[in-house]
Amino acid sequence: MAVPKKKTSKSRKNMRRAHDFLTPPASSVCPQCKEPKLPHRACASCGTYKGKEVIKSEEI
Repeated sequence: MAVPKKKTSKSRKNMRRAHDFLTPPASSVCPQCKEPKLPHRACASCGTYKGKEVIKSEEI
């Protein structure tokens, strides 16, 4: 079994972990209702996608 010869320093450990962060999901703006939505998906608030209503939304 391989065993490291030297202790990994804090600097080297943190440099290795520099790319292991979480990124927030991308969002765009709905052209009809101006609400934030995920790209390439129907708007959750108004139910439109590319200018057409694809999900029936019930207004209360």
